[in-house]
Amino acid sequence: MATIIPVASFDCVVFGATGDLTTRKLLPALYYRYKDGQIPGTSRIIGASRSEMSAEAFRERARDALKRFIPARDLDEDKLAAFLDHLDYVAVDGAGDDGWDDLAAKLAERPDQVRPYYLATSPDLYGSICRNLSAHGLIGEKSRVVLEKPIGKDLKSARAINDAVGEVFPEEQIFRIDHYLGKETVQNLLALRFANTIFERLWTADVIDHVQITVGETVGVEGRAGYYDTSGALRDMVQNHLLQLLCLMAMESPLTLDANSVRDEKLKVLRALKPITPRDVQAVTVRGQYSAGAVDGKPVESYRTDLGGETASRTETFVALKLEVQSWRWAGVPFYLRTGKRLPQKLSEIVVQFRASPFSIFPAESFGREPNRLVIRLQPEEGIKLEVMTKDPGPGGMRLRPTNLDISFEETFKQRYPDAYERLLMDVVRGNATLFMRRDEVEVAWAWADSLLKAWADRPEPPRAYPAGSWGPTAAIALIERDGRTWHEEMH
Repeated sequence: MATIIPVASFDCVVFGATGDLTTRKLLPALYYRYKDGQIPGTSRIIGASRSEMSAEAFRERARDALKRFIPARDLDEDKLAAFLDHLDYVAVDGAGDDGWDDLAAKLAERPDQVRPYYLATSPDLYGSICRNLSAHGLIGEKSRVVLEKPIGKDLKSARAINDAVGEVFPEEQIFRIDHYLGKETVQNLLALRFANTIFERLWTADVIDHVQITVGETVGVEGRAGYYDTSGALRDMVQNHLLQLLCLMAMESPLTLDANSVRDEKLKVLRALKPITPRDVQAVTVRGQYSAGAVDGKPVESYRTDLGGETASRTETFVALKLEVQSWRWAGVPFYLRTGKRLPQKLSEIVVQFRASPFSIFPAESFGREPNRLVIRLQPEEGIKLEVMTKDPGPGGMRLRPTNLDISFEETFKQRYPDAYERLLMDVVRGNATLFMRRDEVEVAWAWADSLLKAWADRPEPPRAYPAGSWGPTAAIALIERDGRTWHEEMH
């Protein structure tokens, strides 16, 4: 069992306390950390939103949320009751003046606490909330502010948000969260690469044929249609989640695990990404939009119907890309990325395919000369799998077949794997920004995304339709198969 190290006592103020993120992710994450003894008894979680309600009503709301989103086996009634005692509430208007004096008075009760301000709100409110925090004297050396994605919808708006927050918080107190970076497997990428010489020596263009990164969702736009139709898959997933995963795969070794050392190396990868121009956009990108189909055996409607069905939309719900990292290590190695909604599986994985052996001593009929693959699964079951060729047991000659050396983290370590938000919230309290994005990372990623958005705009073709429950448009298959390669799921 891993040792649980308590954090400093804190007052965490969650703006947007009645919203979906707080209900589904933040409160369960904080409950688990309290249940495991990591949160000191003098800490408080203070909900803040425009809704008028008592602290007791907020606790009851939190109780209902925890019973809904935490498995019954993990709910300890005594621990739950004790955790709820640490919850408080203040009605605050993030965009206006109401409630700030009440919040200031509540925080003044414990002036020496670490103060994380979690902005689980629309990014439009980030600037006004931060200005109000400053105006009411609520920012000090022990303060931190957590910004949820999306940080803008392009480079210009991202800079405006960063400027507004940066006016009152120094950069080292700003934590731009990407929950993918809190997943155990993502952190294990650093251990896999830089603690195992067997892999780091192979991490070159001489040995690796290509890399695939897939993030698939079975859900549609759900209740986010208004937001999603102004965003699309590139802004919603590629610009942050997938590019961050690519950075961890392609970065050079940092000097230390210090936050800035790690983020300096990720920034170099983003700057080395080859821009996609209007001339090559058709050859290396595919945009798609789901039509009616079936997911998990159940019929589902098209994206257009999910929007209301009145007019056609040019927003992409699927993106496939062939990217190049222009560096000495990665020259000539393509990175294939894809993400989409209404795909057959909820799946996040990275596949490193090594080059096929140039010569085989085995007869052709003995095996299909499958190349070795390293498969890093982020969800649903976190783990690492190395596909190698082995002899088929028994007499009858040398017959080879692919076999997996498989590590399931939960089975191997015999413990519940914490949700990403659990780790990231505790890192905020500690002031450890290693797994968070720095301002220059965000803006360089947006600059690259803007160039692709402009290239798409210069060739105004609608997204290609794909049936819900499929792996995207057929053009996405052609994107990789033109190079003599195949998406990983196609081989199972």
